[in-house]
Amino acid sequence: MKLLFSFTCLLLLTTCSTTEPSSTTNIPERPNILFIFTDDQAYDAIGALGDGQVITPNLDRLVNSGTTFTHAYNMGAWQPAVCLASRAMINSGRSVWQAQRMTERWRAQDQEAMDQNWAPLMRAAGYQTYFTGKWHVDAPATDQFDRAANVRPGMPHDGYPFPVIDALRQRHNEVVPIDSLKKYWPAGYNRPLHPTDDSWSPTDTSYQGFYAGGRHWSEVVADDAEIFLGEVRNADAPFFMYLAFNAPHDPRQAPQAYQDLYNVEDITVPASFLPRYPHANLIGNGSGMRDEDLAPYPRTELAVKTHRKEYYASISHLDAQVGRILRALSASGVKDNTIIIFTADHGLAVGNHGFIGKQNLYDHSVRVPLIVVGPGIEAGRKIDTDVYLQDVMPTALSLAGVEQPDYVYFNSLLPLLQDDAPSPYPAIYGAYVDYARSIRKDGYKLIVYPKAKVQRLYNVAEDPRELRDLIALEPEKAAALLTDLRALQAELGDDLSLTW
Repeated sequence: MKLLFSFTCLLLLTTCSTTEPSSTTNIPERPNILFIFTDDQAYDAIGALGDGQVITPNLDRLVNSGTTFTHAYNMGAWQPAVCLASRAMINSGRSVWQAQRMTERWRAQDQEAMDQNWAPLMRAAGYQTYFTGKWHVDAPATDQFDRAANVRPGMPHDGYPFPVIDALRQRHNEVVPIDSLKKYWPAGYNRPLHPTDDSWSPTDTSYQGFYAGGRHWSEVVADDAEIFLGEVRNADAPFFMYLAFNAPHDPRQAPQAYQDLYNVEDITVPASFLPRYPHANLIGNGSGMRDEDLAPYPRTELAVKTHRKEYYASISHLDAQVGRILRALSASGVKDNTIIIFTADHGLAVGNHGFIGKQNLYDHSVRVPLIVVGPGIEAGRKIDTDVYLQDVMPTALSLAGVEQPDYVYFNSLLPLLQDDAPSPYPAIYGAYVDYARSIRKDGYKLIVYPKAKVQRLYNVAEDPRELRDLIALEPEKAAALLTDLRALQAELGDDLSLTW
């Protein structure tokens, strides 16, 4: 009853008018584009797309008002900061290893590389470009956009000593003894150890985190969006808004009202829960990996439930800010000529398969929500075609009437939105540093761990939670997928050997 009462109160506070179901089959020419981007939000971390545990009335309305791509994936990362790699791909249009090279050019202040990115291309097409929130791209946001407000880093500084931990990992050959780490963990890590563990609170603003500067960063994104949308009614040019939330990335802070929506006792432990993932250190997910150190080793159901509660509260708080943005869009007078694109940079495990972070290739960490809403977009539709989340960049270019440059690897989603077109990708590739590679094809998924000398095979069409490893039962399927994976490696410039 407490949860129902809290939800009802929150719903009244966040009710908004989103785009109505379209009665036309035509998308406007050169529409405004409102891109809403979250961090660490898994596909099922929206009420309408998951099991109903997370409360997201505004995001649910986007799902019901638009078209959802139910199988959108991040291609991977060359470093533990998966969000940096994802954002490099989405802004450059390049595949993962090409994007890695682009970051080097950005750091060298290569102007040609800067000008080939998403926002400059939109600006060259006559769009007014605006940014606020988490950037985490090596091409400066102030140079990429006409206006950039409150540009945030990858995450607030939390005192985690990266150089020290890296040195420990090298000294101990990647496996860092827990006792060596304990003195370096700041508040918020290795918790909770017991039901009354009060070593950290998600509402305590003295930790700063997302409260650095005095106002929660999710609320600042909505503040900035309201200001900009209040100015666009009589604008001479269409706009491209890139609104990037840091939430629900840790530290997963949200006001008490949102914490009160959830009780630890009511949170469901994922079906794939494990106290430890086998070979965790050899696949880059053991002790000393920052994201994984947030919860105790081995994982406990209490720790997983606590972190998921705070994750959900952060998302519900974020959802309320999305409601503010959508209300501002309705009040702007330009909603009927605006396409909304919502997605996240990657997912998050939060207890699935023994992981807490996103440095793995299971669907909970690479699959994200991807929703398109607006005039000419079918309401309530779900498309299960495999795509990459980075397809939103060429989609926006297509909407703006920009011819897709040859260097853009990803593909516009418009053919899928307007027709039952096939996937532009014969298979979905996944990579994490030199620890893991994956391929998703024909309803199966193969994950290869070259350092651990292990393969995993899942029939994801029948087993979407990736609970049953079929590697010993279907060796021929695994061998065929490995051949296809190697072909993808060659195509994408990936020279990691998968032979042992």
